[in-house]
Amino acid sequence: MLLLALPGADDLLAQGKAADGPYVAKAAEAILMDARTGRVLYEKDADEPVPPASMSKLMTMIMVFEALKAGKLTLDQKFKVSQDAWKRGGASSGGSTMYAELNSEIALGDLIKGVIVQSANDACIVIAENMAGSEQAFAEQMTKRAHELGASSATFKNATGLPDPEHRMSVRDLAVLARYIINNFPQYYQYYSIPEFTWNKITQQNRNPLLKDYPGADGMKTGYTKEAGYGLIGSAVRDGRRLVMVIAGLKSINDRKLDAQGLLDYGFKQFHTIDIYAKGDRVGEARVWGGTERHVPLLASADVRVALTPEEQDMAEVKLAYTGPLLAPVQANQQVGSVRFIVDGVTVADVPVVTGGAVPAENSIWSRAVDSVFIMVFGS
Repeated sequence: MLLLALPGADDLLAQGKAADGPYVAKAAEAILMDARTGRVLYEKDADEPVPPASMSKLMTMIMVFEALKAGKLTLDQKFKVSQDAWKRGGASSGGSTMYAELNSEIALGDLIKGVIVQSANDACIVIAENMAGSEQAFAEQMTKRAHELGASSATFKNATGLPDPEHRMSVRDLAVLARYIINNFPQYYQYYSIPEFTWNKITQQNRNPLLKDYPGADGMKTGYTKEAGYGLIGSAVRDGRRLVMVIAGLKSINDRKLDAQGLLDYGFKQFHTIDIYAKGDRVGEARVWGGTERHVPLLASADVRVALTPEEQDMAEVKLAYTGPLLAPVQANQQVGSVRFIVDGVTVADVPVVTGGAVPAENSIWSRAVDSVFIMVFGS
């Protein structure tokens, strides 16, 4: 794989770097993070361990998603509803529930929807008991795994987020876990955008206010207890950039919605969309061995636009990556590599490039022999 810096890239990236002033969150604790790079765009008391309420159910789901990915569980696998899950998490508890019936067996896929869409405590307890034998054992596993993932101040005492004086997380912990789900489980992340779910003939709406009217929003989780106040983990995408934000300790549902929208708006304003190449623009060339031509132009396969903050524009690199050398014959419009936009060592965009013409094989045995020697000696 050849990785070549493209000349003139700095000039292409130096466009419109003005940014708005800092946002002031109303939440007691808040963080705004770029999902791809992990860069923090805003934080307020982000490392203070606080009661996370139902937002801690992200970790419950991580335990499930990892087990599914490892083949230890399947979505159609049935889990039994115990007396404890039915009593402490069911309708009589007065908390969030999917109204699971006592001693019934529910497919894991439906339990996941119950947890994510309905914030169902009964579903969480059912999952914990069936995966670990008890909710306490499951909570201990959650804490251990959360620390391994970088949520260093997280301590779980249950699978639900129900009040416990030792059940604590920081908003940074929650952002780390949200980003982990988004980047590692795209096949399951789609559950977080489901608008409603019906179980036991009872339909409940997703409580995430961003899903209703915030452009690009597709997740993730609300939380509320009297002790914790109103909290929200939200994620949205615009111009190819995804942001994750977490707010906690708000006094009302309306405050939660407005603060979430304001924080995301601030974040997206930090990015400036830059037109780098139009479809068909020449981005470089590739060496061709054994062909009638020694080089073939490489073209952008589509319009190339990237969204970067002013700081990212200063540190961004644009590189052409392709597997070389190309061996003749080469077809026109053949995808052979990509243009990569790298910020602080992280690839933030990877756009395919194609050959700008065909290169037939050289008929001369002597020319092919010379190229073969060069390949053996130099490798490119």
